[in-house]
Amino acid sequence: MRFCPYAQRTRLVLRAKGISHEVININLKNKPDWFFEKNPSGLIPVLETSKGQLIWESPITCEYLDEAFPEKKLMPSDPYERARQKMILEDFSKVTSLLFKHVVAVKDGQDTTALKAEITEKFGKFEEILSKRNTVFFGGNSISMLDYMIWPWFERLEAFQLKDVLNHAPKLQRWMEAMKEDPAVKATMTDPQTYKNYLQLYLVNSPEACDYGL
Repeated sequence: MRFCPYAQRTRLVLRAKGISHEVININLKNKPDWFFEKNPSGLIPVLETSKGQLIWESPITCEYLDEAFPEKKLMPSDPYERARQKMILEDFSKVTSLLFKHVVAVKDGQDTTALKAEITEKFGKFEEILSKRNTVFFGGNSISMLDYMIWPWFERLEAFQLKDVLNHAPKLQRWMEAMKEDPAVKATMTDPQTYKNYLQLYLVNSPEACDYGL
């Protein structure tokens, strides 16, 4: 699905590694029967190999791609660094639900002051990680798997009305600017206004949401 951050993870890795592929989008508000035959849970993304093998869950699809197509490795070669990236990703997975919670709260006209403060605090920990390593990216001075895994949510901060949570995070701001120059990021990025318009439709359960802009 064009607007899904989880699917974007897989698309980023496919692009970054130069893997020939076909993207088939589905309407998340009206998933076709054939999709449930491929993944009974109905979750996206689903990666289907040339042999018809099916792989789902975005981190698993991305790790598979990195191992199956080793020419340009995105995961670190050092075992500890691989573990470290996975631990940071696990921490980040606890933040994504707060971002969507904020989106819904804004839609419902709730006071989001406390929630925004909590999100700002969480992002502060990722600012600290970059500060301690003193590198542009989370894996060093070049983009690695972790950068791609967390990027989709940073891309959406403006649409989520959370851009200001990085006001006091210069390392994350620098990281974002560097990420925007990456060819894979450029190829998969959605214009913030387009995403905002999609989000408005999605939050009212409009069947037209997933096809917005086509």
